[in-house]
Amino acid sequence: MRKIIKLSFWLVALAVAGTGAYVGFYFLYPDIGALAKKNPEKTAFMEYREAEWEKGKKKIKIRQRWVPLSAISPFLRKAVVIAEDGRFWSHEGFDFEAIRDALEKDIKAGKPKFGASTISQQLAKNLYLSPSKNPVRKLKEAVLTYRIEKTLSKKRILEIYLNVVEWGDGVFGAETAARRYFGKSAAALSPDEAARLAVVLPNPRKWSPVKGRYVERRARTILAIMERQGMLEGYLD
Repeated sequence: MRKIIKLSFWLVALAVAGTGAYVGFYFLYPDIGALAKKNPEKTAFMEYREAEWEKGKKKIKIRQRWVPLSAISPFLRKAVVIAEDGRFWSHEGFDFEAIRDALEKDIKAGKPKFGASTISQQLAKNLYLSPSKNPVRKLKEAVLTYRIEKTLSKKRILEIYLNVVEWGDGVFGAETAARRYFGKSAAALSPDEAARLAVVLPNPRKWSPVKGRYVERRARTILAIMERQGMLEGYLD
C-alpha cells in the first residue's frame, strides 16, 4: 500500500512539474516584442477555424484586411471597449472586479456561464492559443496576457485585437467586417453600426450585426453609454 501511495505521489509531482515547465515555456516564447512594430500574420485562432472548416468540408476562406488604429472609427474603438472590457485602459491585463462579479453570477447560476476575459486576454488567446477551456490553456493565457501588457502599449493591443478578432465565418478584423456588413470602410462606421459590431463579438457566428432583437437592444445600451460619455455630441447619424 505504501508503495502505491509513494508511486502516486511521484506521479502527481511529475505531472505538476511537467505542467509548470510547459506553461513556463510561454514566459520566453513567442517573441511578443516583435508585435510592437510587426503585424501578426495568420493567428492560432484562424488556423483553428481553418482546421474546423476542413473537417466539416466547408469551403470558407479567411478574409482580413489590416488597417492602422487611426483608420478605425473612434465609435467602434469605444463601443468595443464598452462591450468587451470597460476597464481596459486602467487595468494591467486582468479585471479582478469583473472576475469576482462573474464568479458570483456563476455561483448563483450553478454553473460556469459568465466570462470576464479582458481584451488583452482575448488577444493572447486569438494570437497563440485555442478556444479550449482547459485549465492549462488558461494558465498559458495568463502568462501571455501578462507579457502582452508589459510589452505593448494599450493602443497597440487594441489595434491588433481589432484587426484579428472574428466577426463571422471567415470574417476577421474591423475593416473586413465593416465592408462585409455595412458596405463601407471601418473608418466610416456610424455610432449605431459600431455598436452593433461590438455587440456580436462574444459569439459572431451566432449573432449578426444587421439583425436580431438582442443585437438591437444591446446596441442601444452601448450607444446610451457613449452618449453619456460625450462621444456622440454633435454627431448626426
